[in-house]
Amino acid sequence: MKLAILSRSPNCYSSRRLREAALKRGLKPKVLDTLRFSIDLEKGEPDLYFRSKRLSHYDAIIPRIGNSITYFGTAVVRQFEQMDVFTAASSAGIANSRDKLRCLQILSRHHIGIPETTFVREKKDVLPAIERVGGTPIIIKLLEGTQGVGVILADSVKIAEAIIETLQSTRQNVLIQKFVAESKGRDIRAFVVGDQVVAAMRRVAQGQEFRSNVHRGGKTEQVILDDAYCETAVRASQIMGLRVAGVDMLEGKDGPQVMEVNSSPGLEGIENCTQLDVAGAIVDYINAQVAFPDLDLRQRLTVSRGYGVTEIHIPEGSDFVGKTIDESGLPEQDINVLTLYRANSVIPNPRLKRTLEPHDRLLCFGKLEAMRGMVPEKTQKKRRPKVKKLKTEIESNGQERKDD
Repeated sequence: MKLAILSRSPNCYSSRRLREAALKRGLKPKVLDTLRFSIDLEKGEPDLYFRSKRLSHYDAIIPRIGNSITYFGTAVVRQFEQMDVFTAASSAGIANSRDKLRCLQILSRHHIGIPETTFVREKKDVLPAIERVGGTPIIIKLLEGTQGVGVILADSVKIAEAIIETLQSTRQNVLIQKFVAESKGRDIRAFVVGDQVVAAMRRVAQGQEFRSNVHRGGKTEQVILDDAYCETAVRASQIMGLRVAGVDMLEGKDGPQVMEVNSSPGLEGIENCTQLDVAGAIVDYINAQVAFPDLDLRQRLTVSRGYGVTEIHIPEGSDFVGKTIDESGLPEQDINVLTLYRANSVIPNPRLKRTLEPHDRLLCFGKLEAMRGMVPEKTQKKRRPKVKKLKTEIESNGQERKDD
């Protein structure tokens, strides 16, 4: 396998370790500066040039795209994708994970635990937003900060208002986020490769610092995660379109709370802490995927006219509940159940004798006309009522102000 590591820093720890791991396994790795690529486009032939010479064939890439070159870097990765080269992180996944707001927006609809977060622009909306996340103290975050930069803890409403107003006056976009008190000064970094967590560490802030980032002096300790944390980390990575990712989670009282999904997680901290060969795990996974690639099932199975792939949901009270797949009548209508999703379980190629339960989801291939009537019409979701809170504050002029 010919492997390209896209990195502007060939001598940094992560790039060096990935190259060493690939060489140790008899592969042919090259570290290529992302900014030295040229993207050529013409009908039917997407192409890449490197240092003004046509790029030779590569089987796979590991993108190490820095924050400052996200736009060009994702364009290069996207071009590799158009050329059917396997990538450890999709171009869309890199772009989505780089924007903290976009990342949380995507995760929020998939029942992934996240800290309550709000995003506002108008000054008059700041106080209600703070109330909706539970009041102060709150965390204020810049949308594109890294390594703990742009993360501020505000202990009072007055301080929070002043910080947000100052940042917004400099055209900075900021998030207002609930402060998870039980996880103050510590978080979990889970390193995901494929469909498993290959290493995990707890980062603990030192002294009065509330940010646990290693770059801020945080100490690390190896940790063995339970199933809930592993499943959350893997699902978050997959939802974002990342096969290799670092998932940062808070240890909330209700379980894991995902803060960020990193598309280019550093290897130095996790390898030094755990003494595990994370770089080797990445290379082994990519090597296996290139040898036996995933198929785009939806694309492959929709070639036949009138046939397609869709998800059928089994709500409570459905006629399907309590029946086996065979008894449901799906096979008789030329509908094949490819995968059954039940809670956090994934059951590929389920047996016809398996009994269906409420809230099951069936990924099916079959006649679109037959399946169309089984897909419920989209209905407006009932909005959760927000508890109105009444808060009285004493302003500097001594007057009381009430906000609800």
